[in-house]
Order: sequence, then C-alpha cells, then structure tokens
Amino acid sequence: MTTTTPLLSAQGLHVTFPGRRGAAPARAVDSVDLDIRPGEIVALVGESGCGKTTLARSLLGLVPPTSGRVTFGGKPLDYASRALKSYRKRVQLVLQDPSGSLNPRHTVYDAVAEGLRIHGYAGDERAAVTEALSRAGLRPPERFFLRYPHELSGGQRQRVVIAGALVLEPELIVADEPVASLDASVRGEILALLLRLRDELGLSALVVTHDLGLAWNIADRVAVMYLGRIVETGKVEEILTAPQHPYTQALLSVLPESGAEPVILTGEPPDPSRVPSGCRFHARCQVLASGEAERAGVADDCRTKDLPVLAGGGETQVACHWAVAAAKARA
Repeated sequence: MTTTTPLLSAQGLHVTFPGRRGAAPARAVDSVDLDIRPGEIVALVGESGCGKTTLARSLLGLVPPTSGRVTFGGKPLDYASRALKSYRKRVQLVLQDPSGSLNPRHTVYDAVAEGLRIHGYAGDERAAVTEALSRAGLRPPERFFLRYPHELSGGQRQRVVIAGALVLEPELIVADEPVASLDASVRGEILALLLRLRDELGLSALVVTHDLGLAWNIADRVAVMYLGRIVETGKVEEILTAPQHPYTQALLSVLPESGAEPVILTGEPPDPSRVPSGCRFHARCQVLASGEAERAGVADDCRTKDLPVLAGGGETQVACHWAVAAAKARA
C-alpha cells in the first residue's frame, strides 16, 4: 500500500428503515466508521441479518444513509444521479449469484460490454472486453464471446461477472459473498483471482461474507459486524489468531482449522428495531452466560452500558466490556 489515506470511508453512518404497521424503525446500520485504503482488501464479516449488505449497498450509493457520510478519495459522495453514475464507474459491485447477475439472453461479450455502453465508452469496445475477460482468467477471451451463461460453469460465470466490473477499470470492487454459490474446488480459484487483481492492478476490495475462513485467505483487514455495529476490527492475522470479542470467538470456533471447541450461539440475532441496552451481543454472549464477565466485574456494564463506536482505521479495536477488562488485567 502506498498511502494510509482512505480511498473509501464511512463516517458515523446510519441507515434506518421505517417500521411496518406501527413498529419501531429498524437501525440496520447504526453508527459505523469504516475505511478502505488503496490496494487493500477488507473483509466485512457477520451473520445474515447483521447489516453488512445494507452497509455495503450504502457505500455503493444504492442506499442513501439516514445520517453520516461516505467519502471517496476524500470527497463526500454526491447522491445526484449524474454524480452517482460517475462514482459507480469507479466502484463496482460483484454479486454472490452469477446466474442471477447475468441476463440469460445476453452473450458473454454483451454482458461484459454492457457497462461500457451505459457509460458511453468512446474507445475500442472489443479490445476493452477482450482485456477484461483475459484479466478475469477467461482465456483465450474470444472463445467466450458468443457463449451464453447456461453454457458456462459456475466459476466461469463468476469470472464473467468480475470481467463486467473490471471492464470499467474501477478503483474498488464490493464483492458480496463472491464465492458462496460456488463449489469448494472453484472457490480457491476465484479468491486467487481477486488477490492477483489487487497485486497487479492495485485494486481495492470490500468483501462481504459470513465466512471468517474466507477472510483468512484473502483479507488484509477484518471488520466484524453485529446488529448494525462494527464490534471488532484490525489486521486479519491479529483478529483471527487472537480474537477478543466473544462474537468473533464464536464465529471462529466453528472453523475446522481453529482447533477450538465450537461455540453454539443461542437464538437469532436481535431485531434491529429493538436494539438491546448495553452491549448488543449480551443476550447471546457465552462469556456472560459462563460467569466470566461477572468475575471480571463487568456483567452489569454488559447489560446496561453502551460501548463506543470503533474508529474506521486499521488499528486492532474491540467493543466489548469484558475484552477491555481482560486487556487491563493482563497489562
């Protein structure tokens, strides 16, 4: 990485959806700070329903924030349609289901060229499509021009989706569960492709996933999200080898390579329209249930005292009363 200045940054971001039939508003994203630097891959990790996809869509300009702001290259994101069109050329979305992302009636060539046509590309369209397919690992690219999505394997379809993003020469891609629908044998190939694009093009990426094992294989930094908030963040090797937050520990414990006793979280994530007091994880926290928080003298804080919002930078941080008390005891 050549600079510590963020390429994309969220500051105090909130996304609140109106409640239905008199219900309280849902705080899908609740005071989030997050930075992505040039040439950096950040993994945004959490269970389904934690708010990570809403956060990603807000960073893309697809969901305007209720409050807070998004900046790109140091400039606030402009939500006017013309400005957003220019922004989305520089920041591209890669969805998890390539079959749903590709029009079955479009050839591979047309699928990749679509972005160029939307943005009024004035250069050599065929050359741009050829280069994008080649960068995505579909070689020779001409062999794929006239093929349709149903004629491709799942991995090839995902490469076409990635090529469709690359053809606009973006600075950052947001990949939402990019390998979730792929066979295990293909997952590694797509992850290796994303790493190669980072190394060769300086491409930044936000990878949204529920899988901490994927984060281990691809990310420079990890941000763990729970009920609309980032609860732990830092360098991947620090977070995944020495997780501090009980939620992160629970997510890691189910990975075969962790060697830890699996922690089975009880219940579903709380409703974002009814965020609990204190630590929002406390109702499911294995540390509180085991009495460890009580012995550390923080059990009441866990249930009643709110935690600070973590800064968006790269230092290892945790929002957990017990983890902070444990760190002080070790010091």
